[in-house]
Amino acid sequence: MQLTAQGPPLALTTSERERLARRIGQASRGARSHGRATLASITLELPAEVDPAEVVCASRRGEQDPWFLFEQPARGRRALACLGEALELQAEGPGRFRELALRWRALASEARSDRADGAGPVAVGGFAFAPDGGRSPHWRGFAPASLIVPEVALARRERDGRARVTMTLTALVQPDDVPDERLQQLLTRVQELRSRPLPLLDPSPAGRFEVVSAMPPEHYEQAVEQATRMIREGRLEKVVLAREVQVHAGGGAPAYDPAAVFGVLREEFPSCFVFCVGRGSATLIAASPELLVRREGQRVSTLALAASMRRSADPAVDDHLGEQLLRDPSYREEHAIVARRIEKQLRKHSVWVAAAPEPELARIANIQHLATPIRAQLAKPIEALELAGLMHPTPAVGGEPLEVAAPLIPALEGLDRGWYLGPVGWSDLVGDGEFCVSLRCALLDGRVARCYAGGGIVRDSDPVKELAETEVKLAALLPLLAG
Repeated sequence: MQLTAQGPPLALTTSERERLARRIGQASRGARSHGRATLASITLELPAEVDPAEVVCASRRGEQDPWFLFEQPARGRRALACLGEALELQAEGPGRFRELALRWRALASEARSDRADGAGPVAVGGFAFAPDGGRSPHWRGFAPASLIVPEVALARRERDGRARVTMTLTALVQPDDVPDERLQQLLTRVQELRSRPLPLLDPSPAGRFEVVSAMPPEHYEQAVEQATRMIREGRLEKVVLAREVQVHAGGGAPAYDPAAVFGVLREEFPSCFVFCVGRGSATLIAASPELLVRREGQRVSTLALAASMRRSADPAVDDHLGEQLLRDPSYREEHAIVARRIEKQLRKHSVWVAAAPEPELARIANIQHLATPIRAQLAKPIEALELAGLMHPTPAVGGEPLEVAAPLIPALEGLDRGWYLGPVGWSDLVGDGEFCVSLRCALLDGRVARCYAGGGIVRDSDPVKELAETEVKLAALLPLLAG
């Protein structure tokens, strides 16, 4: 099976087509028997050189096609790229994680699919930071909780130095569907698949760009000052405050191309989770260093990530800045609050929890953080979606105690975070999956890019330094978007 930019369309072999037809037939009979829609899928091997992102970006049908890219290049070049929609699950409110977990589990339990390692459909998407977040018009399409089961999912994994690329085709079969129509729908999608290199980002785009803060920078400094006063009064230990900066491309500039920005991010930030979530005309794109949760069977991994410092091109200065970050009491306090809460939450559900005794430096291209990897062994099965709900929001993105910080955040920030600082990721049929925190992100829509950055505020936080820290974090994306 080959995927090429030119030449004849991709076609399934006769045996593959027959296997897909059987799966859809089985799902149709199951749907009629149970009286509810049933998933049907097959998983195929592709050549190891296929780049999943290149296929999805070259094969989109336009704005009506939801799409999803999720990579961590430094972790064995792992990648997941999804196209189209067999089904969308949505929810809102405090119980949105559990509601989607239950609905996905019910679908997964009845799915007619291959059950080999890495096979079967996936659910991809994310969650707003707040239970009812994303109500602003620019977040349309990004519900408070939204998972899509894609028609096409391409995955790349490396094991023992060898890459394996698979493609899963999925259809949702209703009790009254005609199986041949569902089959033809997927075959048409397959015939449209192409592979082309990701578009290049124009280093000197035509037109003018205007960079403006959604709220004046002084507003952020005032919010930090109010937060530190409340912390000193003993009302809370920490709160995370964010700001939004917009980039408006002038009439002479083309609309933003998320695929081109994605290509640069995965080259410059290989240790990060680099993702795109496309809904309608808008795309959320990010290079996030923060793993919220990864579940592999009964094993759970997460990362306490808090406290930040800029980097330097001079190795000696860079080392000095890192040492300063490791030793500064304010930074240590900010980080310790996050690590303690994560460990406490995991201990409720685990046989054991293991964390490094001291934080380490997590260095990415333009910034370094204090980081503590944390692992746990679950006492009983809890699926990735439920784990994400148990973990979110950590004090790294919310505050401590959360019940005090949560209402303060929108009042002090004056913005709708939408999916910024919410979990984004995937879950498979057996409940494994991983979700990162939507950091270092921008919402692209036409010629407008909304960039987000924030910081953890503790007792001794300085408003001027906190504003400067947001500028360092914004530097991950602003140079790519402002021409």
